[in-house]
Amino acid sequence: MRVLALIEGPNHVCYRYRIAAFAGELARRGGTLESLPLDPNTFARNAQIHQAETADVVILQRKLLPLWQLRLLRRAARVLVYDFDDAVFGRDSYAQKGSESWARLAHFWATVYTSDAVIAGNEYLRSQAAAYSHPDRVKLVPTCVDASQYPLAEHRAAGRGTRLVWIGQHSTLPCLGRVQQHLAEASRRVPGLQLRVVCNQFPTLAGVDIEACPWSAISEASDIAAADIGISWLPDDDWSRGKCGLKVLQYMAAGLPVVANPVGMNREMVIDGVTGFWATTPEEWADAVGRLAADPQLRRRMGSAARARVEAEYDVARWADRFVTLIESLDVAPTSQASSNRFDAFTAEMPAELPVDSLQ
Repeated sequence: MRVLALIEGPNHVCYRYRIAAFAGELARRGGTLESLPLDPNTFARNAQIHQAETADVVILQRKLLPLWQLRLLRRAARVLVYDFDDAVFGRDSYAQKGSESWARLAHFWATVYTSDAVIAGNEYLRSQAAAYSHPDRVKLVPTCVDASQYPLAEHRAAGRGTRLVWIGQHSTLPCLGRVQQHLAEASRRVPGLQLRVVCNQFPTLAGVDIEACPWSAISEASDIAAADIGISWLPDDDWSRGKCGLKVLQYMAAGLPVVANPVGMNREMVIDGVTGFWATTPEEWADAVGRLAADPQLRRRMGSAARARVEAEYDVARWADRFVTLIESLDVAPTSQASSNRFDAFTAEMPAELPVDSLQ
C-alpha cells in the first residue's frame, strides 16, 4: 500500500508527530509513505495534486485548499483522508479580526464532508468534524510522542536554581506575554528562577530571567529534560480547545511536572496534584512553582507519574497499530468517483453567500 501525505513541510511539527511517527509501523506491514510539501505556486500545486492518482491512500494534512483545488484532489485521490490537529475552521487566539471565519468554516466543511475519513487530534476537534461528516468517518488519534526518545530529568536539589521550560513555535509566543505577571510573581518568590524558552525567536518579559535555547529537532528532548518544571498557558477560547497539547506531552515524557492553566488539553493531560498543578491566577502559579522548586522529591514523584501517563495513553507505540490499521481499512473504500459525487452534492447545497474564495 502506497500512502501519499500532502503536508506543509517535512520539518513541520504536525507532520513529524502525526504522520511520520507512524512510518515505521506502516513499513513493517509492507506499506510505504511518501511526503509531498504543498507548493504555494498554483501551477506547481496542481501538478502535485495529479500525483495523488498513483497513491492508494492520500492524506491531506491541515491545509484547507481552495474549493476548485479540493475538487481536483478529490477526483485524483482514490481514497482521501484529512488529518488535522488545530481549530483550522477559525482564526487563532491573537487575530485582530476575531476568531470566527465563515470562509475557513466553509472550506473545512467541504474538506471533511468529501473526505473518506477524517482524523482529529482531540475530542473537541473530532466533534467539530463530526458535525459536517458522517460520525463513523471521523476518528480520534491524539498527537503522540515516542517517550523512549526523551531522557529523564535529574531533578536537582532545592537551592541550586530552578529552571522552568517552555517550548513552542514563534507564532505561539504571545501566550508567554499574557502570562508575564504569573511568571514575574513566581520569580519574585523563587530566587534564581529561570525560564528556558526553546524556540527560534525569544521574548523579553519584565521580571523574568529568560534563557534563550534555539530549537533543534536533534536536541529538543535533552533541552527539555535539562529543566525542572514544564509550563503551558492557553487562552480560554475555541482556538485553544483545538490545540493537542504537544508541549505538555514533551514535558511529561521527560519526567517533568507541569504547571498549566486548566484549558483544553492542559486540563485533560495534566492531572492536578498527580502529574503537576493546575494554576490560573498569578498567585496560583507562584504557589505551584514555589512548591515544586522547594521539593525535588515532589518533582520526581510527579515527573514519574507524568512519564507513566504518556507511556500509557499518548505514546507512539500505543497508537501506531491503530493508525496503520485505520489507513489499511480505507484501502477498500469507495472509488474517487463516488466521493467526487459527494463533493458535487456539497457545492450544490452550499449557501452562495459564503465568501469561500478567501481564507482570511
